[in-house]
Amino acid sequence: MVRVALVTSSFLPRFGGVEEHVLHVARDLRRRGHHVVVWAVDQGDETPDEVDGIGLRYLPCPMPARDLGALARFAAGAPGALRAWRAAARADRPDVVHVHCYGPNGPWADLAARRAGVPLVLSSHGETFADAHGVFDRSRLLASALRRSLRRAAAVTGPSRYTLDDLVRRFGLTPGGGVVVPNGIDPAEPAAPRPAWLPGRYVLAVGRMVGVKGFDLLVDAYAHADPGGVSLVIAGDGPDREGLRRRADELGLRERVVLPGRLSRPEVVTAMRSAALVVVPSRVESFGIVVLEAWRAGVPVVATTRGGPPEFVADGENGLLVDPADTPALAAAICRVLDDDALARRLGETGGQAVGAYTWRAVGDRYAKLYGAAGVPAR
Repeated sequence: MVRVALVTSSFLPRFGGVEEHVLHVARDLRRRGHHVVVWAVDQGDETPDEVDGIGLRYLPCPMPARDLGALARFAAGAPGALRAWRAAARADRPDVVHVHCYGPNGPWADLAARRAGVPLVLSSHGETFADAHGVFDRSRLLASALRRSLRRAAAVTGPSRYTLDDLVRRFGLTPGGGVVVPNGIDPAEPAAPRPAWLPGRYVLAVGRMVGVKGFDLLVDAYAHADPGGVSLVIAGDGPDREGLRRRADELGLRERVVLPGRLSRPEVVTAMRSAALVVVPSRVESFGIVVLEAWRAGVPVVATTRGGPPEFVADGENGLLVDPADTPALAAAICRVLDDDALARRLGETGGQAVGAYTWRAVGDRYAKLYGAAGVPAR
């Protein structure tokens, strides 16, 4: 048995890609007989004490900044934060501290691991280049902390080589260093009843509505393609939602572009199963879990060439790859799938076969082996 502290930048009740990854990894490690606790950044939410028997702690993670007000707040909050992290380490006695998505959680987790004398494992999820606020470009302090943590880490992972290469180029990870541990998916995730708002035939995109996800590029490509009788559904929420609505209106697409907001997990499963095509138009993508969701549904997918997808999507075999900034090319790819039933069926079937390699059990296997290779003792 290994005592594992998974230290995440965000967790329940918030739920996105990182939160889902950490939750499924925690479940899998616990099923293997390991003792798992999740330490998450306290963001002021009402939070549970446990989930599925996994203990949760929400810890303060103050960070200093250049302006005097921020420095004063850090000075006031740091002693209490230090006590909270010490108490968590004493209570949970981790054999390994495993950081997911390095943010304010990272320096505090690094400190906790050093004080406890246990290995530190870092898993990047693309936060260094895909953060909507560009925090690593704005905060020299956080960037410097990440560089120090990478030097100290017993192991580093990313969901794609693209993600790890960014750590090499900008943050000092040893060239060729790090291990690729892809995202996973639940092959039997339940579906919801089909909602009345879903159109009859539609192209689907899912994700947080921020610029990096490229949904504005998709709206432009959809207008360029002008596929008669086919709607565009973009599910998710975020600061760009109203801008997408305005762009659709400007293009005369008000009745054809559906923005239902954030969907529950079962609703995502249902929307995937009913789609004619799923598009991942990201300006950059660390991995692309939406591809796995489309594959699980047996639906053809068009994915971005920018980032991780080209590492696991075989163009023309289990999906189509296209630069989303090339509007005519993205429009042509959409039309190609919608107009060719045999191609759509083949891409969906081949994707459905490929998704079996991306279970959470497979992800848990890789992390468990990584702990052993990093010298984490088993009790």
